[in-house]
Amino acid sequence: MILKNVARPLTAVALLAASALTACSAPEAAGPAPASATASAAPASATASSSESSGPWGGFATAVEACTTISEQATGSTLLPLSAAQGTAAELEQAKAELTRTAERAPDSIKADFTTLSQVAIAGIKDQTVFSSGKIQDAMAPVQTWIAANCG
Repeated sequence: MILKNVARPLTAVALLAASALTACSAPEAAGPAPASATASAAPASATASSSESSGPWGGFATAVEACTTISEQATGSTLLPLSAAQGTAAELEQAKAELTRTAERAPDSIKADFTTLSQVAIAGIKDQTVFSSGKIQDAMAPVQTWIAANCG
């Protein structure tokens, strides 16, 4: 019975992961990055500031970096319950921190939507109904739309 209850959300997660990966094919390289975006990235332990996402690609130096990271992290967010079930506590905390860090660095045009996805996915670690009820799909939809519009 427990396996049946776990299999349904994991199937949905696998489908979401596949669709997120297909939504972001190799992004086209953008022109040269503005001088303000070429500064080295802050260390992962640094606290993000609101100015961090002020460039056209947020806290990312290029479109390629933004698209790749946002796509990977969006896909990873759907796999958090699997990580919680199979990984160590440290690996889970690292995955949550990377998801939060990506939300902080996201361009302004996707920041709120990616933050929502991050929060919903993290809530899904303890509440599997997030996946079976469609909440994760609803949170993923605007992120996938952004990826399709900006990374294709």
